[in-house]
Amino acid sequence: MNDPRPVSALTIAGSDPGGGAGIQADLKTFAAHGVHGLSAITALTAQHTRGVTGVFVPPVSFLQAQIDACFDDFRIGAVKIGMLATSDVIHVVADAIERHAPAVVILDPVMIATSGATLLADDALDALRTRLLPLACLLTPNMPEAAMLSGMSIRSGADTETAIATLHRQGARAILLKGGHLDEGDAVIDRYSDGTRTITFSHPRLSLDAHGTGCTLASAIAARRCRGDDLASACRHAGDYVFGALHAGYRPGRSTVVVLDQAGPPPWMHPHNKKAGD
Repeated sequence: MNDPRPVSALTIAGSDPGGGAGIQADLKTFAAHGVHGLSAITALTAQHTRGVTGVFVPPVSFLQAQIDACFDDFRIGAVKIGMLATSDVIHVVADAIERHAPAVVILDPVMIATSGATLLADDALDALRTRLLPLACLLTPNMPEAAMLSGMSIRSGADTETAIATLHRQGARAILLKGGHLDEGDAVIDRYSDGTRTITFSHPRLSLDAHGTGCTLASAIAARRCRGDDLASACRHAGDYVFGALHAGYRPGRSTVVVLDQAGPPPWMHPHNKKAGD
């Protein structure tokens, strides 16, 4: 019997009152891909485009109630996990993933905000490695996050290969290592590895101070998986989407930080990507 409910995507992450990252960015991304969005909030932050001024972690029993409520009523095609803050939160989320066994889990290991504020407690790193990393079908770290998880510095393309191999040994099934923090010329190169092959996705580097790119990328991957893409294709399409939203980004606050325009035209419509004669 066919299930009449549309496929939904669930984000388990922190809230950004500034609207550029976290739960807010995730739900906008799901909507932009035509996927119904669900959310379970792990932490409340006080932040804007200039920094994070406070973090409040609600009781983990209430987080569990949020997650269970979503799985109790909705047809969840993918789960995106973002900011988790503490080891207690990580264990509750891992328990919920084991209990409900969603087919797709995208783990964005949020550790440090764009402003430099720490968003993951020191004692939570080991819990993230041992409990959640093996449950995810895809890990999407940036270079500093990959360095923290792998315990090594990443300063070159060769270092990325070693870091990816280390993360696979730690239990990561597939990895999308984001290249924004690595200087490789005029391009940003993201590296996808499923343990047997590595695929690179390249986009022109934009001279912008951006906010929410990692949240948006992981959520776009989850949405594309809900729409039927295989994992590698979902990563490629999500990267194109983020580039387009970043290219059309704007500055809503007093700082120079750019927030992605997730309601703008798709990436192939932007002037930057048009070919002569289009």
